[in-house]
Parts: sequence; structure tokens; C-alpha cells
Amino acid sequence: MKRLIFVRHGKSSWDSPVEDKERKLKERAYKDADHVISAFKAHLDFSLEVFSSPATRALKTAKLFKNQLDIEDQHFHVIPQLYTFDSDEVLQFIRNIDDGVNNVMLFGHNPAYTELVNRLGSLQTDNLPTTGLVSIIFEIESWKQIQKGETHLYLFPKNLR
Repeated sequence: MKRLIFVRHGKSSWDSPVEDKERKLKERAYKDADHVISAFKAHLDFSLEVFSSPATRALKTAKLFKNQLDIEDQHFHVIPQLYTFDSDEVLQFIRNIDDGVNNVMLFGHNPAYTELVNRLGSLQTDNLPTTGLVSIIFEIESWKQIQKGETHLYLFPKNLR
């Protein structure tokens, strides 16, 4: 069994004239993360390997989860390939994850994450919102076999406020 947890980065600011990759989180993102992390902790009875896009908004969101979930540094990875909006590129990364890892948490971007949640999970959503979390379980032995799984959990900030 493999578990894949998608987390879209927190709400980001468009106030500063910076490159997309450098956009910072809005204050709301921190509150949303607190809500989602708090709810997720009740379901966390397994170890995680965390992979994040290097974009400021995704990496900061990932670090909030890392710190509050006590994820050790050796299980936290920044992956340049995850700074993408293309679901096929993210799927290619997933298929290359070491099969010794069973529980993966990915931090990244739309539209890729909404597309993958819908393509791989059993529940459909119009949009994976900022700081939204979706967990999908797959009855597979290898990440290379990933296809349709069972959506196990979804946590959206607006439902937790």
C-alpha cells in the first residue's frame, strides 16, 4: 500500500512585484495551515517523506507542516522538479519515488495538483484550494504502478475555520 498526500501551497500575495517563484504567503495562509495541520494530526499515525517545490510559497507552507508535525530534516526534501504547473511532470516525479517509501506528502501548485487529485483519487473537486490537503491510498507495491486510488481524506481550510 502507498499513500500520497497532496498539499497546495498557502494563499500567496500578489502585492510585491516579484517573480512568481518568489511570491510570499499572505497572513491568511498561516491561519489556514494551523487549521489543516491541526485536523491532519488526528489522522497521522504513520511516518512521512515530504517533498516540496522550491517556490517560496510552497516551501514556506511545507516548513509549517514540517515543524508542527515534527518531521525530521532527513525526511524533508526540496525538489526543483516540483516547481511546475504540469500534472504529468508531477506524476513522473511520483513514479520515480523509491519504493521503500510508503507515505509521501507533496507541496506544490495548481493546476497540477487539482488535476492529479481528480485523476488519481476517487472523489472529484473543482479546485484544490490553497492549503488544501487530499490523501489518496493506492493498493500497489511500486510507485511506478500508480493509477486510480481511493481518496481517504480531504481537508480544506474553509471547512475547518
